[in-house]
Amino acid sequence: MDAHVDARGLSCPLPILRAKKALATLQSGQVLRVEATDPGSKQDFSAFARQTGNALLAQV
Repeated sequence: MDAHVDARGLSCPLPILRAKKALATLQSGQVLRVEATDPGSKQDFSAFARQTGNALLAQV
C-alpha cells in the first residue's frame, strides 16, 4: 500500500472525491487503500474503477 484514505463516516460522493485526489498524487502501479463506511461506496468504487481504468484489487 502506497497511500491511504480514511473516508469512514463520510457520505458519498466524498469518499470518491478523496480517493480521486489521492490517486492524483500516485504513479502508475502504486496502490491506494480506501476505508469507507457509506453503504453505496462498494458500488461507487466499482463504477469509479471501471470509468477511470484503475484496477480495484479488493472490496471487503
